[in-house]
Amino acid sequence: MLLFVGLGNPGTKHVNNRHNIGFMAVDEIIRRHNFSAPKMKFNGALYEGIIDKQKVFILKPLTFMNLSGKSVLEVSRFFKIPSENVFVFYDELDLDVGKIKFKTGGGIAGHNGLRSIDQYIDNNYNKIRFGIGHPGDKHKVTGHVLGDFNNEDKVWLEPLLRAVGKSAIKLVSGTGVLFLNEIGLLLKPNEKKENK
Repeated sequence: MLLFVGLGNPGTKHVNNRHNIGFMAVDEIIRRHNFSAPKMKFNGALYEGIIDKQKVFILKPLTFMNLSGKSVLEVSRFFKIPSENVFVFYDELDLDVGKIKFKTGGGIAGHNGLRSIDQYIDNNYNKIRFGIGHPGDKHKVTGHVLGDFNNEDKVWLEPLLRAVGKSAIKLVSGTGVLFLNEIGLLLKPNEKKENK
């Protein structure tokens, strides 16, 4: 049994925020893999589904980003899901726009959602980081993070989210490396043809 957690802020005004890319990523997995309608419990929206014959819960905490850990703890404790089976999808300021990285454990790089999760469960969970870029000035960080993706961003954002949805099976049946490799192949399908 696995738990995928998308981090973001609830409410219509935050839907397209850069800070909500975690919500966007799990929404695509929910759609592609025909997950259940959400149940509003454990301080979040909880979806249930099967990916590659494995039961997967998807959680979107509705506590606001800085308090996400409480919701994650409630779900993982109720379903007895160990931290190594928890996968958290979130935005990363210090990663170039459109990049995606995977790691298990490690630091939080100042991310308040992760800080909250670390307070409630050990940090041996898996992290899927989506680069949203840094505005270059620390005084502009809040506006950048809570600002919406623009039309130019859709060029890389939509294909990336589709690739994440399709590649989720590699998180379930494989490893983070296989997941990233699959995404890379999906985002560059014509690369081999061009090199011939």
